Amino acid sequence: MIRYPVVSGQFYPADPFELKRLVQDCLGEPQTRQAAVGMMAPHAGYTYSGPVAGAVFNLVRIPELVIILGPNHTGRGADFALAPPGRWQTPLGEVEVPDLSGRGFPEPGSRLRIDSEAHRYEHSIEVQLPFLQVSAGGPLTIVPISIASLEVEPILKLGAELAAFIGTSGTPALVVASSDLTHYEPDRLVREKDRYALEAVLSLDPAGLLDRVVEREISMCGAGPAAVMLETARRLGATEARLAAYATSGEVSGDYDSVVGYAGVTVV
Repeated sequence: MIRYPVVSGQFYPADPFELKRLVQDCLGEPQTRQAAVGMMAPHAGYTYSGPVAGAVFNLVRIPELVIILGPNHTGRGADFALAPPGRWQTPLGEVEVPDLSGRGFPEPGSRLRIDSEAHRYEHSIEVQLPFLQVSAGGPLTIVPISIASLEVEPILKLGAELAAFIGTSGTPALVVASSDLTHYEPDRLVREKDRYALEAVLSLDPAGLLDRVVEREISMCGAGPAAVMLETARRLGATEARLAAYATSGEVSGDYDSVVGYAGVTVV
């Protein structure tokens, strides 16, 4: 299966040279990249969230295997949807999605389903790929998983399954949670709500994050993916989460009455 891009020319340039140059501009000056267990990066149009995404990708060494967890904005497909094996295409080339069926993933009884429909028109994973392609220093394979649930139990179970898979795979892996934060509220309120959600993220508290999102009605679209990433990282021995960058769309648009929040976080 080849999964073709759906927001090329909208969220990011369709021209490969222009796209690579823009990603490099977002990454900024090269930093000493470190191995990480997980990270969180935004997925809006690069004009708005690209600098925040670049700031966090510029800190992380990209291994050969990257598991990308994204929210389901379209409502299509399974609540926990693993992309089928094949290739995902961007203007920068194709990235392989391996066949994991012979490697014990997903586990028997898992809520995870192999499902292409959840990924067909979803942008949240796609927009991470050019940053990965430019940042990777070698071969790159991805495991895309779409999540349309805020249920604590299955989210924590998926985190445990991912940790078990990574722990036995013998391949260094990075778990990327694709998430924007609070949507379309005044800048002051967005920053307040985002600070409350990020406290749980930076405390490596996946259940606490889900509770806070519901409690304060925080429109963080990738809360489920972020919680899965945190549970995976926690089970793999991560001890610290660091905020790499934060911004709101108002800093680009000049409209502070209705903004979206973006954060980049590394988990080590």
